Amino acid sequence: MMATAAREFRVPPVVLTGDDCALDVGALLRASGQRRAFVVTDPGVADTPGAGRVLARLRDIGVESLVHAQITAEPTVRMVEEALAAFRAGGAEVVIGLGGGSPMDAAKAVAVLAANPGPLRAYEGADKIPGGRAPLVCITTTAGTGSEVTRYVAITDEARERKMLVSSWRLLPDVAVADPALTLALPPKVTVATGIDALTHALEAYISRHAQPLSDLFAVSAIRRIGASLRRAYRQPDDRPARAAMSLAALEAGIAFCNASVALVHGLARPLGAHFGVPHGLANAVLLAPVCRFTAPAAPERFRDVAAALGVVPAGAPPQEGAAAAAGAVSRLCADLDVPSLRQLGVTPDRLEAVVYQMAADALDSGSPANNPRPATADEIVALYRESL
Repeated sequence: MMATAAREFRVPPVVLTGDDCALDVGALLRASGQRRAFVVTDPGVADTPGAGRVLARLRDIGVESLVHAQITAEPTVRMVEEALAAFRAGGAEVVIGLGGGSPMDAAKAVAVLAANPGPLRAYEGADKIPGGRAPLVCITTTAGTGSEVTRYVAITDEARERKMLVSSWRLLPDVAVADPALTLALPPKVTVATGIDALTHALEAYISRHAQPLSDLFAVSAIRRIGASLRRAYRQPDDRPARAAMSLAALEAGIAFCNASVALVHGLARPLGAHFGVPHGLANAVLLAPVCRFTAPAAPERFRDVAAALGVVPAGAPPQEGAAAAAGAVSRLCADLDVPSLRQLGVTPDRLEAVVYQMAADALDSGSPANNPRPATADEIVALYRESL
């Protein structure tokens, strides 16, 4: 009998969704016997009413919290090392990442280094973490990164000007929390960057060479929700149904790409963060439309499905027509959301040209472009960076 190819699909053991679900984390920790938490966050999140409610509930239920609000938009090795030292000094039992992708990634790194020798760069790549980690909870305050349900950590190594990607199932949190009430305070620009980040996750998971039936279900559902809700969340920040839909879509997209991987957009986005400090979600937003135009002709059936999920063609549309419609719909969405160009983000042609070939090499080395339906050469990647100016 011929063996069939097995497909692995994982999600965190506990996933909480819905308004105010983050307030239930303390009860879960108490039930596990944990009484002292190390909360990794950033200064902006730490000062929000939503974060205050989460920390107050932890305190009320008997879980002491040591708050480390020192993570910025692009976490670095130095930030992780400082957070790790604070974790050890505080005698905490569990790490909580509270915020967007940056605090959650830093929290994951702290949890791993708490149980394994450093440095973090020793674990760059796939499945190199030898031991376990500290207990880990990830509470997202945005609707985009999906880091609460993924096995990835992206940390900038300042010494090498390189954004490291660490991938391991050991990084999958014990508890993932997507509470839409925590996203109501997001300013419009962050709503856009994180929302397009989620769309990129879902779209790339669906077209990835590693796509599988279960990841497809989550990816298409996420694309459909984002197409129906992101513009509303951007234009009307207090639209609770839109925020709830985006919160769930971001989680679905995270589950999808965690199990199917990402592709060319992400490969190109990481060097933008390392060389120019462009936040990850915003880098994806800048690159998504040109990369879709580049890729769509190579995967017309898949892009037709994307177009159908976005509501711009019927499900049975001819593949080539659907592929063109998908690329056009993504471009229009980015325009409607006022996604900036690289030039508008302060990246001048001279600055780009000085590092663009190194960025292309770094993008290819990341491995993500290999998952793209249309392979990209270094020269083609350079052209995509230039187009994004």
